[in-house]
Amino acid sequence: MIVRHFTVASMLSLALLSLPGSALTTKAGALDYCKADAGRLCPGVEGPKALGCLKEHKMEVSVGCAKALQKIKAEMGK
Repeated sequence: MIVRHFTVASMLSLALLSLPGSALTTKAGALDYCKADAGRLCPGVEGPKALGCLKEHKMEVSVGCAKALQKIKAEMGK
């Protein structure tokens, strides 16, 4: 179980590294809500594809993760 959490955290970290620096800290905090959802809905998906996978499963993610994804979407639209 610990390995799975580490893997999910690593995937999200890699996804965040590909984002512009100014948005990095905000998105990192928001995506903390999505770690469990990524492990459950997107096993084996790594890097930037993890965020895309979560967006594909937006109707299945937890409330906290859904709000985090909405926040990221709003920030990227700025």
